[in-house]
Amino acid sequence: MAHWLVKSDPDTYSFADLLREKTTTWDGIANAAALGHLRRMAKGDDCLVYESGDVKAIVGYAKVAAAPRPGIVDPKLATVELAAGKPVARPLTLAAIKADPEFAAWELVRISRLSVMPVPAPIWRRIVRLTGS
Repeated sequence: MAHWLVKSDPDTYSFADLLREKTTTWDGIANAAALGHLRRMAKGDDCLVYESGDVKAIVGYAKVAAAPRPGIVDPKLATVELAAGKPVARPLTLAAIKADPEFAAWELVRISRLSVMPVPAPIWRRIVRLTGS
């Protein structure tokens, strides 16, 4: 099982929206690297939900509910179904992530505009500890 981080602008679609709806189609990904990551997701994979915009923090968990499939409007793109998990006990801000040398090589720090990225197991474990989840 792999671990992922998905980013969303809370003004467009927030973690609270995902909690309320319980599942959603994660789409709108056009960046080639992010799209490649999205296509590698598999049913059952765990995700961190990061809210960009004014929040800039990891705020919750989700799970890949169905394997990626071609986009509806543009079949060259891809979508994936996500199911809501629980909110983190303590949001982990981007500032705290950037200040921690253990995160220095992670794509969230190095390629901040990437909207879907893998989360290596050691980083996943550290985030779980830091968020109290």
